Amino acid sequence: MPKLIKKSEVLLRLARNGPLRSRELAAQGIPRSYLGRLVERGLLERVGRGMYRAPNARVTELHTIAETMKRVPHGVICLLSALQMHELTTEVPHAVWVLIDTHARAPRSTPTKVEIVRASGPALAHGVEERSIEGVPVRLTSPAKTVTDCFRYRRHVGLDVAISALREYLARARSPQRKRGEVFSIEALVAAGTADRISSVMRPYLEALA
Repeated sequence: MPKLIKKSEVLLRLARNGPLRSRELAAQGIPRSYLGRLVERGLLERVGRGMYRAPNARVTELHTIAETMKRVPHGVICLLSALQMHELTTEVPHAVWVLIDTHARAPRSTPTKVEIVRASGPALAHGVEERSIEGVPVRLTSPAKTVTDCFRYRRHVGLDVAISALREYLARARSPQRKRGEVFSIEALVAAGTADRISSVMRPYLEALA
């Protein structure tokens, strides 16, 4: 009996730290049958296929991103979702936008709506930052890469969104009240545009707004 209690406590502790995938239990030596038992007792809730969390788990406005990254750990948060995380927009995306490798497999099922875009080489690897949301490791495009991606994928998000993101980015670059560690510079924007091979498209808008 003590063994059962101990494993249950470990499982619940993991769930309180953020979304928990059933396949993560193997590393802790916990059988998946424990999930069903705890759900029946109301100590755990199922939020998607193979995804669980504690009923009183800490939830933030970026909870859907944390849940999605559990499903797509090889992905990078980008475009509208990255704009939201970098506070470059006041709009709340209707889906979580994820950048994956051209040849990577798209997720079959996710707890939330996901929009997938693909890239390879520098367009995929450049300007990737790391954060933690509700205990989940999250990779996302940097502010500069996010803006240039909006121009690269303008057919997906709209040119108006790309221009608005560029305008907000430049305003932040000029502001003396940036948060510590933030990098908003023309140099970073140019480097990201080069990686995305979108510099010639962005140049007229950058010259008009700079």
